[in-house]
Amino acid sequence: MHSPFDITTARWGDVKQMPHYDMALLPWGATEPHNLHLPYCTDMLAAQAVSFEAAERAAERGVQAMVLPGIPLGSQNPGQIELPYCIHTTQATQMAVLTDIVASLQRQGINRLVIMSGHGGNIFKGMIRDLMIKNPDMTICHCEWFNIVPRAGYFDEKFDDHAGELETSVMLHYFPETVKMEMAGDGASTDFAIESLNAKVAWAPRHWAYATVDTGVGNPHSATAEKGKRYIEAVLPKIVDFLVELAYKPLYRRGRAGEPAT
Repeated sequence: MHSPFDITTARWGDVKQMPHYDMALLPWGATEPHNLHLPYCTDMLAAQAVSFEAAERAAERGVQAMVLPGIPLGSQNPGQIELPYCIHTTQATQMAVLTDIVASLQRQGINRLVIMSGHGGNIFKGMIRDLMIKNPDMTICHCEWFNIVPRAGYFDEKFDDHAGELETSVMLHYFPETVKMEMAGDGASTDFAIESLNAKVAWAPRHWAYATVDTGVGNPHSATAEKGKRYIEAVLPKIVDFLVELAYKPLYRRGRAGEPAT
């Protein structure tokens, strides 16, 4: 996993020998409790691992995708931000970080960026729209690796949201030394009293002090490394196909006013 595709461990001697750069991958997570058994930076670690492996597989198909250092700055809910060492960053802070990264890449002639998100609470759509309006030569995409393939058929738990069976299985696959299953709570959670919020008619942030007992939402006890590997093996080909398409194809089928795409 430590290769020239990981700029955190790559050396200038590695990087200067790469013939070209098709894109950059930016793992983006959070710093927050994940039940009692997973590390605070689970979201970033998982996004990094997926990015590294996707970049390596994309290279086998001729696409050079450099993985940038992961960002552990996430948006948190009320009730989470009061917990020790849980770090909440505002949209303005995240936008400032992303703006500087985009500007740096553009100066280097790298005009494709994929944000590999590991934290569902981070919302990048508005930021990406703003940045692509200001930087029309830049293509920025957002990928949530955990939402590409449905959980059904890979995991036993029907409800699994935060630090549950899916995340725990993936961490057991990639980083088993960081997982302490003997410490895991059952991830019990409480719904809203307003049924329309539970039915997704409207949205409100969950208050973690009322929504969960152990900071997890979803039972992790049936998680295994084998389940994590099987799920990741279903996810990775889809990400790699996307990276190859992003490198070789225009964004749209036709240009403006029906002109051929360039």
